[in-house]
Amino acid sequence: VQLQASGGGLVQAGGSLRLSCAASGRTFSSYVMGWFRQAPGKEREFVAAISWSGGSTHYADFVKGRFTISRNNAKNTVYLQMKSLKPEDTAVYFCAASRMVVTGTASQYDYWGRGTQVTVSS
Repeated sequence: VQLQASGGGLVQAGGSLRLSCAASGRTFSSYVMGWFRQAPGKEREFVAAISWSGGSTHYADFVKGRFTISRNNAKNTVYLQMKSLKPEDTAVYFCAASRMVVTGTASQYDYWGRGTQVTVSS
């Protein structure tokens, strides 16, 4: 599975962005998909994950109520809708695919895409 994230950019605090992650391959619908982020000087951290069917989601506490993960298996794409963005959301955002259960553990993801930069100005 090859993954390509897009949709990042510069936005003011309080604004919104929608990230997309397009996947290659015919088995996309069998993977759990996740979003992670990494800010300068910090470790990569879990943001959100979604089951293969889209019926189960899992979020980091710091994004609950602000971010929504979704997927369209017909388009081999997973999305991260981000609202009420804060300067501390500034990071490179990565999408990843896992053959395991919905998880926030990075080591349980098998495939990673290149990130997309999100910058939130105050």
